[in-house]
This record gives sequence, structure tokens and C-alpha cells, in this order.
Amino acid sequence: MTKKVDVCALCKRTEVETTEHHLIPREEGGNHGPTAFLCIPCHKNIHALYTNKELAIRLNSIEALKADEKVWKFVKWIRKQPASTLVKTKRSKNTPSRR
Repeated sequence: MTKKVDVCALCKRTEVETTEHHLIPREEGGNHGPTAFLCIPCHKNIHALYTNKELAIRLNSIEALKADEKVWKFVKWIRKQPASTLVKTKRSKNTPSRR
């Protein structure tokens, strides 16, 4: 997981610490596929909301993520937060544990 200070590809906040998000999760065959740099809150949120299988099938691009109602609701909120904001993310009741 690469970390750097950058612009989040999802919420567009600037000067945030970002991590590399595989648009098709590695677990689903996306090792060498396209990636995007997301701020930590956005990255944690999408993985808390959806399984890797659902991300691979339905939410495998920044455009698809932005079009998703749950993701977009979070993006609208996080955009108003300072770059230093880190949030506690709770896993959705519908998303199984990855253990």
C-alpha cells in the first residue's frame, strides 16, 4: 500500500495522505489492473461498505464509485472536512468480515 501526500481521486481534497486503491481488488484478480490514489477516509469507507467481489463487478472505476449513492453521500460530507480529518469507519452490517 503506497502512501503519499496528494489529491484524492474520489473526494478531490488536496494535500491529503493517499493510499493506492486497486479498482479491481487484488483478491479478485486486479493485481496489475488500474489503480487510483484515495485519501484514507475514502479508501476505508468504500471497503467498509462493499465486498471485494462487489467492488470488482460493479464499482470498478472512479466514475462508478461516484455514481454510487452510499459512496457519494460520504464524499459530499468528507469534502467539507479538513485534510487532517481521519474518521472511524464502521463496517456495514451487510459486508462480511474479511477474516
